[in-house]
Amino acid sequence: MAADETFRYEIEELQDAEWKTTTITCHGRLVNETARRIEEVVKPLIQSGGLIRIDLTDLAFLDSSGLGALVALKVSAINKGYCKLELVNLSPKVKQLLTITNLLQLFSQQ
Repeated sequence: MAADETFRYEIEELQDAEWKTTTITCHGRLVNETARRIEEVVKPLIQSGGLIRIDLTDLAFLDSSGLGALVALKVSAINKGYCKLELVNLSPKVKQLLTITNLLQLFSQQ
């Protein structure tokens, strides 16, 4: 399988009276070869504010590069101030990885 075939995503945007909510549903493997793709899609969304949900329901594998990309995006969202980024539908393995690396609390912050 080619590196760019190992990760894909869909984007869904909803707007209500108060917030724009963007959900990025991830599929496949978020690893060294593909981590840049999640950053490229989410960084512009952080600039426009709102709620960004990264749905990891169908994420088969997450390595340290993928985790680093998610952390960088979360820090950017926190620094921006008017954007909230959250991870949803964590698999047991991803939740365990976040717990072991002491990052679960970071992704629980508002």
